[in-house]
Amino acid sequence: MKIALKLAATVLAVSGTFSPAAVAQEYPTKPVRIVASEAGGGGDFIARLVAQGLTSAFGQQVVVENRGGGVIAGDVVAKSPPDGYTLLLYGNTLWLLPLMRKQVPYDPHRDFLPITLAGRAVNILVVHPSLPAKSAKDLIALARARPGQLNFSTAAPGTINHLAGELFNSMAKVNIVRVSYRGSPSALTAVMSGEVQLMFATAAPAKPHIQAGRVRPLAVTSANRSTTYPELPTLSESGLPGFEAVSMHGIFAPAKTPDALIARLNQEIVRVLQRPDSRERFAGIGAEPIGNTPEQLTAEIKAEIARMGKVIRDANIQEK
Repeated sequence: MKIALKLAATVLAVSGTFSPAAVAQEYPTKPVRIVASEAGGGGDFIARLVAQGLTSAFGQQVVVENRGGGVIAGDVVAKSPPDGYTLLLYGNTLWLLPLMRKQVPYDPHRDFLPITLAGRAVNILVVHPSLPAKSAKDLIALARARPGQLNFSTAAPGTINHLAGELFNSMAKVNIVRVSYRGSPSALTAVMSGEVQLMFATAAPAKPHIQAGRVRPLAVTSANRSTTYPELPTLSESGLPGFEAVSMHGIFAPAKTPDALIARLNQEIVRVLQRPDSRERFAGIGAEPIGNTPEQLTAEIKAEIARMGKVIRDANIQEK
């Protein structure tokens, strides 16, 4: 079969009718890899869901390669051939990290081509049950009455739960002090133990603790109400109009990947994301599938860089 494809390509090239569109229709002729962050996270879950769907659609194995956090995954894909066989599925850190770190081995605008926004995951503002705040408005009033006395927990500097907290401080005009932990599980445990008062927690790991009453949810960080937590108001509804801080998971190809391949990948990935079973599985982690155009993903990234860039500068967030 591979020999036949190569022969067909040769004939088309000689006849002068060989085109990128023809290559895109034949693609892929070998396994494809999706480079993602560490195993077990939301990005890894989405990458595996997409890989499973593409394997069925392509008739070729699509595998997920976990490359940890930070800049590693982006660096790997930025240096890969632009042939559609190495893709990147990564979150906000990809385009926000260069705003917080002086040396990053890739340029998020120059080195990647957007394919689609795979999904968004909300964070939930949760507090320790002993805190006398039953709503986000209550929390704002309490924080204004106790400047510098309340704490919010986060994972590493620059993560979305950190940026959400700094955005909350800025928009609510309060001073809630950040306390950093090794990872999100430790940060959430700190709220449950009462070591800190609140966190902008990732939805999926927070859910069982919300159900058990170990933390109290006040609001979601998305622009619109979450389909997974429709009973919770948004922070925008709770006195902070325009508040938005969500985990975004985009899919990218190396720069100079042919337009025809980008279009083919977009078509197939969007088809996977729009399946009813995909929506159901996304809901299980407090997320929703998106599946938009490359242009729409570019616009969303630019908007977030503008919004979060101000937060990063004002809070002087630097990652070593």
